[in-house]
Amino acid sequence: MKTRKLRDLTVSAVGMGCMGFTHGYGACPPESESIRLIRSAYEDYGCTFFDTAEVYSCGENEILVGKALKPIRDKIVLATKFMPEMFLTTPEIPEGKTSRKGVRMALEASLKRLQTDHIDLYYEHRVPENRDVAEVAEWAGELIREGKILAWGVSEATPEQIRRAHSVTPLTAVQSEYSIMERKYEREVIPLCHELNIGFVAFSPMAGGFLSGKYNSQTKFEGDDVRRVITRFDPKNMDANQALLDLLKKFAAEKNSTPAQISLAWMMCKNDFVVPIPGMRRDERLKENFGAADVELSIDELAELEAALAKITIHGDRKDSDIHKLGTIKSVAKS
Repeated sequence: MKTRKLRDLTVSAVGMGCMGFTHGYGACPPESESIRLIRSAYEDYGCTFFDTAEVYSCGENEILVGKALKPIRDKIVLATKFMPEMFLTTPEIPEGKTSRKGVRMALEASLKRLQTDHIDLYYEHRVPENRDVAEVAEWAGELIREGKILAWGVSEATPEQIRRAHSVTPLTAVQSEYSIMERKYEREVIPLCHELNIGFVAFSPMAGGFLSGKYNSQTKFEGDDVRRVITRFDPKNMDANQALLDLLKKFAAEKNSTPAQISLAWMMCKNDFVVPIPGMRRDERLKENFGAADVELSIDELAELEAALAKITIHGDRKDSDIHKLGTIKSVAKS
């Protein structure tokens, strides 16, 4: 597996997003199968970058990831996140979670669940608009100096928040949704990351699996599957977005690859500091997604693809508020 730099962290060119092993995309594999797949990512494909978060299944995801990675912990880069607006006040932290004490308590809980003594990359998950990110940056700096975390990052942050946080404690990565179907961060955030030497980690790089071409307007999404509320998976929008899949299939045929691999290669060939973290819960998906690291698009091929994409209108999007109503808040209520 090729590697990339997120500032000073060296990671595999394609990482593994682990959320789907416990919730978010319908029925989950048994724990033993999930552990086997996570270990296979490292042992069979050379993936060294694994992403989770405390909020995923109220900590259950971190527990699973901790079990899976324990035998290879010193060989991989482990990323997790704390959600500042979750559990705002508790008897232990009446001042709220977004406080020095609250962040430390969140970190210690994650360390315990993940069975490790440090986090390689610790994110503030969904930076709130009404709080000063510089405070969290200061606390992150303290944790770095203590060796509790090696680096820190922010998720879904604005350019202003990124600059402010970075000026206090340099950011290693910004994590946000990015795919051929969701390109808003190309306008300001990704160029800013390049300017400041900050890595960019792309979650949902397959647009919830749409770009794989495995789903159509007849597909039914049930249970806690977030695609129930993502408008790009509305049957009418799926039909309307078929032009994008047709384009990807054309390029895939020319490159002896798959639409999923073209989708991932597209973002990796555009910027060498962008690292996608697709979710994958089957052996064939591991082979396909990690194989994208070896798909090269020339300057001319990339220009041709960009020109064709400019003629296609994307229908539907992903609203965080709706997903939180279906997934995060449901999980919190269950706890």
